[in-house]
Amino acid sequence: MPTRDQFLRALRKEGRKKGFSLFIEYGQGKGSHAKVRIGNRRTVVKDGELSPLYISFVRKQLGLK
Repeated sequence: MPTRDQFLRALRKEGRKKGFSLFIEYGQGKGSHAKVRIGNRRTVVKDGELSPLYISFVRKQLGLK
């Protein structure tokens, strides 16, 4: 299972190919979550290993599926 950083690298690469900018905010409050924004869509990604189901939920929330 990929880690959050591996997943965010893949999202950034895919976003560039589609002409989107990917913005990531770390440390906006307590915890180890990262806020991710592509265009006008945004979501929160947890830290650690991400299951394939979680990855598909995040991609759908960001409009990449």
